[in-house]
Amino acid sequence: MDRTLPTPLTFENPLRWETPVAWVAQALADPPALLNGHAHLERKAASNALELLNRWPYPVELRGGGRNEAQADRWAIALASIARDEVLHLRQVLRFLRARGGHYERSHANPYAGALRAQVRTGMGGSELLDRLLVSALIEVRSCERFILLGEHASEPELRTFYETLAVSERGHYRAFLELAGLLEPVREPWQERWEALLDVEAGIIRSLPPGPAMHSGPPGA
Repeated sequence: MDRTLPTPLTFENPLRWETPVAWVAQALADPPALLNGHAHLERKAASNALELLNRWPYPVELRGGGRNEAQADRWAIALASIARDEVLHLRQVLRFLRARGGHYERSHANPYAGALRAQVRTGMGGSELLDRLLVSALIEVRSCERFILLGEHASEPELRTFYETLAVSERGHYRAFLELAGLLEPVREPWQERWEALLDVEAGIIRSLPPGPAMHSGPPGA
């Protein structure tokens, strides 16, 4: 696995809106709130990968038709590996949360992820699956960008190291979801065209959200 830590210069960030450095201060203004929200993100990411594997254990939409065992293994192992990573991250975040006097709350809303998932063309077979993969990639790549910022600017060395490690992992997940999208037969449009459209949508969503101590909060307040 590539363990080279990404930086803003080498990350090849595809996002259409770049998070300003000032976001770090607002994100770290309330560490327990940030970590609680982060824990829920990791839990939901693990659930998402497992749900994809449950609903599409071997998608009929994969290129070439029929059942190719190598493709089936590649699909299932990729999703299972992502789910495993996210559960491990959840455990780590919970430890940081507890060490800072915080508690894992029962529920946590994420308007960012909710707005992105509203773009999924549900009930449309291969189009729904494609959108699920691309939305997952978007969430991972935005998280990667923000982990990079936290790793560069957080004051606690232990947190900096943790966020740097997460940035590497999220970058891998982002690429894995795009690779899975590339395995699908084109549905309505090539996946790259849908990806470009969703990148524009994502930029509008993230800029419209309010500021606050959350991984996917909007621009810093005045």
